[in-house]
Amino acid sequence: MKFLTNERTELVDVSAVERDGDTLVLRGKIFGTMPMTARLTPEEARKAFKLLNVGLVLFLLTFMFRKSAK
Repeated sequence: MKFLTNERTELVDVSAVERDGDTLVLRGKIFGTMPMTARLTPEEARKAFKLLNVGLVLFLLTFMFRKSAK
């Protein structure tokens, strides 16, 4: 999974998502070269849900079935 900038250059390339107890661990590379390990705790995940609204939730439900804009 890759996160891209507005200029469509690679920002983060996530190569693995793992569970470590109650934490979600993302492994990958930043800017294609710098190794990264990021941890998402349950508290931080709850904060992410507070950023959502009804319109965004509906969009996310259909997100994986949409074609990529190029």
